[in-house]
Amino acid sequence: MKKIILLFLLITYQFSNAQNPEKLNSSEIFESIQKLNFLGSVLYFAAHPDDENTRLISYFSNKVHARTAYLSLTRGDGGQNLIGPEIRELLGVIRTEELLAARKIDGGKQFFSRANDFGYSKTPKETLAIWNEDEVMRDVIKTIRKFQPDIIINRFDHRTPGSTHGHHTTSAMLSVEAFDKAANKNVYPEQLENFSTWQPKRLFFNTSWWFYGSQEKFEAADKSNFLNYDIGTYYPTRGMSNSEIASLSRSEHKSQGFGNTSERGKSTEYIELIKGDFPENGDIFAGINTTWSRVKGGKKIGKILAEVEENYNFENPSESLPQLMEAYQLIQELENKHWRVIKTEEITHIITACAGLYLEANTSSEFATKNSAIKINLEATNRSSAKIQLEKISFSNLNEEVLINSTLTNNEPFYESISAKIPSSINYTNPYWLNAPSSLGMYAVEDESLIGLPETPAPIQAEFVLKIDGKSISFTRDLVYKTNDPVDGEVFEPLAIVPEVSVALENSTLIFKDHQPKQVNVKVTAYKNDLNGKLSLDLPENWQVSPKFIEVNLAQKGASQNFAFTLTPPENDDEAFIQPVFQDGEELFSKEVNVISYDHIPQQTVMLPAKTKVIKLNIQKKGNKIAYIQGAGDVVPESLQAIGYDVELLKPSEITTAKLQDFDAVVVGIRAYNTQDELGFKQQTLFDYVKNGGTMVVQYNKHRGLITENIAPYPLRLSYDRVTDEFSKVNFLAKDHPVLNTPNKITKKDFEGWVQERGLYFPDEWSEEFTPILGMKDEGEEELKGSLLVANYGKGHYVYTGLSFFREFPAGVSGAYKLFANLLSLGK
Repeated sequence: MKKIILLFLLITYQFSNAQNPEKLNSSEIFESIQKLNFLGSVLYFAAHPDDENTRLISYFSNKVHARTAYLSLTRGDGGQNLIGPEIRELLGVIRTEELLAARKIDGGKQFFSRANDFGYSKTPKETLAIWNEDEVMRDVIKTIRKFQPDIIINRFDHRTPGSTHGHHTTSAMLSVEAFDKAANKNVYPEQLENFSTWQPKRLFFNTSWWFYGSQEKFEAADKSNFLNYDIGTYYPTRGMSNSEIASLSRSEHKSQGFGNTSERGKSTEYIELIKGDFPENGDIFAGINTTWSRVKGGKKIGKILAEVEENYNFENPSESLPQLMEAYQLIQELENKHWRVIKTEEITHIITACAGLYLEANTSSEFATKNSAIKINLEATNRSSAKIQLEKISFSNLNEEVLINSTLTNNEPFYESISAKIPSSINYTNPYWLNAPSSLGMYAVEDESLIGLPETPAPIQAEFVLKIDGKSISFTRDLVYKTNDPVDGEVFEPLAIVPEVSVALENSTLIFKDHQPKQVNVKVTAYKNDLNGKLSLDLPENWQVSPKFIEVNLAQKGASQNFAFTLTPPENDDEAFIQPVFQDGEELFSKEVNVISYDHIPQQTVMLPAKTKVIKLNIQKKGNKIAYIQGAGDVVPESLQAIGYDVELLKPSEITTAKLQDFDAVVVGIRAYNTQDELGFKQQTLFDYVKNGGTMVVQYNKHRGLITENIAPYPLRLSYDRVTDEFSKVNFLAKDHPVLNTPNKITKKDFEGWVQERGLYFPDEWSEEFTPILGMKDEGEEELKGSLLVANYGKGHYVYTGLSFFREFPAGVSGAYKLFANLLSLGK
């Protein structure tokens, strides 16, 4: 009989430090044993981080005990960031880690394709014109062959192109096609060197009332082809419902503002059969063998592990170790490589937890360079009465092996420290999909074995080889950076292998209004002691720099220093890129080491080329001092400073009539009316500022979740309208309006070179006081006129714009700068 004495164990999630070693409690060990005894798999399929249904993923993982994974085609690079300034590649890194944090909570696995989230797309046709359809399909089929799902569940409907984001529908269409192609040996036959063909049993669409337009229509729909699940099930040993776990998982998508309130009680999810036979008994795995007898040689393993599950002792999990070790050895003999690998990982995890076995390899160095020496601290602690012998510890990518042959006595830690040299052959730490230049639609990945993985494997891993009850077994641990924080205490973060130096330019864009030179600052950071070399700027011949190079000497690792160059533009208007280069002997370094640090994800180290776009542009402006009210985070303030404005960041609490009198214009940041609650109480003060002669420019907000409907002094309704084609034709609706003429003449050329989109969340209704300035549309659609609206209000001007200035400024789109300068110059 099971000795169940822990009725209300809560899972402890490490939100503040995502790298903390996982330590399972007795209840979690038991749940892991249940999963070990279930040989069935579910793959959830969609396009972006945050598309996944965490309720279903948690249900199949924790209630059904199936291997459950989410395949996100993209990493969400094209989204917006509510927690910081990172966009594009850096945002994709954040959203990747947020997905991994979510999976740690709901119990799922995570996969990706190489598709680049280039931004919103209205149709699958547009999506596949930018993605490489064949390569994305290749990645999808590889994932299916690798994961071998019995069940695939699509988040979106493949039958309704044009009704939602083009990426969404495309994900479903690719899934439907791959369902059969994955079983065809003539499709991507090169994959069969490492994986076998695979035919899933059933394909479903995770439908809901939302796809029908209303709850009433959904209630009236024919559901004879549907399965439904109460995903509100309660887990007594966790003290939580499935919905509560799913809410915690969903809330890890912090960069997208998807904090989710927990729910309790019954809640139904529906899935519609698309392919395969319908399971009449309502069991999604009906007709699929999910026991150990599914695998040749598995019956004996299943018998042993059934006894482990039946006789599990919650007070003393180590009682199961002899049987677990016997099963472990039998798993190593399985012919089926797929299940052998999966179940070896699972049972090893369980054995570690049952023995209270704590294994750690850490270093006090946060960053290491090639050919440098690091100290590695090792710990092995057995907190059970089991007979455990620590044989040796070896390290991947290091020519080091420690022979130990020491008995691990109950609760007596083994400690050892060694010194090791980082080899020159080791790869730098970087998200693998960012190592090579990408196209608009696809990331380039040279190492085939990495494709599909959520992140780059740790650069160094320690393998602990032990004997438990006389049977050999090994455990792998990442070598991590460990420190003690005065507030958080013990802190773990990934160890990063970095170049000996990082070079970074102060601005992503530098604009010259005339022929006068400007100072360019380069930040040099040393990642080794005694850094010596020459710093120079790589630039076109028609741009002049002084001095030609600067001697750099930084004595201490971690030291940073700024070095100034004087850059002189050419006489004529021009655009170019400059790049700092640091030369140490024969080696050249030209990349910036970016460190992304947020509490909810592990620290990320990303290396990107250190480039700045320099623009010689005869830009004119009127007015000087600008108040900027921040919203979801962008680099617009810095961009306005780059063209000569004096910008002051203004908190909503600081908005007063007296304060606003100091400014020539007030700019409201992106999504400020979605994120800054206090701003709703300051609207009349802002409108009075405009009425008395000020200029107010409001950038895009989402139509859902507004803190106030009173975002303009006149009636204005936001919508989902957007123009996603950054090359779309722009028509001038008010050719004589000052916005298009003063102080800069705006022409069609100023809309060349835009990136990702024209704009988003345009108003679709407005009062007659507003003048629409621009007309634009995506192919096959009617012209939209709400991208830029200007209204006179009292003595001043109010502007609402959905144009994506927050993307165009970092990309150095000169026309965007000219147009925004005209907006700020209104009435001057």
